[in-house]
Amino acid sequence: MQHNSQAPARHPTRAVILRGVGVGGENPVRVQSMTNTDTRDVAATLAQIRALTDAGCEIVRLAVLNDDAAKALAAIRAGTDAPLVADIHFDHRLAVAALNAGIDALRINPGNIGSEAAVDTVVAAAKAHGAPIRIGVNSGSVQKDLLAKYGGPTPEAMVESALTHIALLERRGFHDIKVSLKSSSVPRTVAAYRLLAARVDYPLHIGVTEAGTPMRGAVKSAVGLGILLAEGLGDTLRVSLTGDPVTEIGVAYEILRALDIRARGPEIISCPTCGRTEIDLVGLAEAVEERLRGVTDVFTVAVMGCVVNGPGEAREADIGIAGGRDCGIIFRKGEIRGKVRGGEKLIPAFMEELEHYLMEKKESACD
Repeated sequence: MQHNSQAPARHPTRAVILRGVGVGGENPVRVQSMTNTDTRDVAATLAQIRALTDAGCEIVRLAVLNDDAAKALAAIRAGTDAPLVADIHFDHRLAVAALNAGIDALRINPGNIGSEAAVDTVVAAAKAHGAPIRIGVNSGSVQKDLLAKYGGPTPEAMVESALTHIALLERRGFHDIKVSLKSSSVPRTVAAYRLLAARVDYPLHIGVTEAGTPMRGAVKSAVGLGILLAEGLGDTLRVSLTGDPVTEIGVAYEILRALDIRARGPEIISCPTCGRTEIDLVGLAEAVEERLRGVTDVFTVAVMGCVVNGPGEAREADIGIAGGRDCGIIFRKGEIRGKVRGGEKLIPAFMEELEHYLMEKKESACD
């Protein structure tokens, strides 16, 4: 993974640590997600955690709905080194059980975890285990009195809710806190984080909740998170998509890459196709994307379909191809590596050159 010096200046926050992974402060913006398996199913949950971490997920959250889910946590903890966060609502005993099972952090709303005594118990357990607490405020769960006060789940209502929850922990001398303020509305989410950032220096976990299916959710998340990240706000993020959570990780890294914040894996530059395209650009781009799935090295690949912009983009990439009429020119770091004639030869020729490039990168890394 790489961090680019051209990234936006970060809003200063204090740091917290989850199983050796720093969040906030000078640490990179972390990518996280949440399993959608039944937490009671240890094998399925561990399989999904492995798939998430293989994709680059750095923090994994688990829903702990009941005692049986809490009892499964010890086995899950034993099966992975990933930082794990237990998502707890209403029952403070589940929070304590999660910490005793070795879970690294909690996501709770202190205001709905029970009585003052229950909050005391959870905070004492978190202190004993060195576990941070994320206060998670969603527009759909703002307290009724605040909804009445502000006329709905406005950004101001969300921020006051968060500050109320924060105060419950601060009064108990607890400051290993992260905060999230999520809404399905991009403008409301952005406004809420801006307001909160002016009031606290706790690390911010950012996201647009219930963003939707992969295409719609990716667009909504890219807009909302992109605005916040461009303003330096956000210490961890989740792209919330309906479906396989592994998909969220790729989208998250592409958002970070677009802002020069972090990069994981190759960047594939390909043109949208137009009437000038005279090669099977779609097939070539899909073949390249499939071959590079799972590759974590950072480099650029240009797959261009015409003679107008193609040669320039391909020449600037680490490896690229610019197509013409039934032919293509293959570039490697600005140098022409070969010319291919015959449309049916383009994909095999470029894939062969790509394999050589990947092999040479692997060999140089081992030297």
